[in-house]
Amino acid sequence: MGASILVVDDDTKIVNLVRTYLEREGFAVVKAANGRAALEVFRQQQPRLVVLDLMLPELDGFALLRILREDTDVPVLILSARGSAADRVYGMNEGADDYLPKPFSPAELVVRVKAILRRADGTTRQAPREQRQLEFLDLAIDLDRHEVLRAGKLLPVTPAEFRLLVALVRAEGRVLSRDVLLDAMYGHAAGDTLDRTIDVHIGRLREKLNDDPERPRYIATVRSAGYRVIRPVTA
Repeated sequence: MGASILVVDDDTKIVNLVRTYLEREGFAVVKAANGRAALEVFRQQQPRLVVLDLMLPELDGFALLRILREDTDVPVLILSARGSAADRVYGMNEGADDYLPKPFSPAELVVRVKAILRRADGTTRQAPREQRQLEFLDLAIDLDRHEVLRAGKLLPVTPAEFRLLVALVRAEGRVLSRDVLLDAMYGHAAGDTLDRTIDVHIGRLREKLNDDPERPRYIATVRSAGYRVIRPVTA
């Protein structure tokens, strides 16, 4: 079997449907019906990805997501009937890698799971060695380890923040729109309703870089257009 995926939902029909489609694609599926059980299964099984409902008994999905994010970068795809823009923005700002509202297409869920896993550990594996580390000013970005070091010190960036920074640095000073950055972070355009989540992630990334938005060293805001990195002036 392929990568192990934990499906957390108290609706047996949903779990069985998701399990059927994922196992057809070669994934190994483990399941849990409430938040506390999911936490125990996660610690025992160490799955590669979590498909997470929000309205769970004992420990709700957002609480479980926050616990997971305290000490792990495991990819999380929220699958929930709570599909409002506010819920989606909140979920991704809390550290989810993607958000699929119910009712949903099982085939689309499979596509999104594969895309998340590719971003997590497959997209840079075949890159030439010299491209596996990006350097920008005093930042060293390790594409294999998904780590960012500033002046040799490891920064506690989330997976979404890492992908956002990589996209900006690779653009080499070109302005990237919010739609482009959303695609870089989540693998698909999320629409205008989620534009503000980019601003939140940029703000958190700036805090970790000690980057003053009024006098930026790393990331500049281009009004009505998006964001870009600030390239050093060369002679």
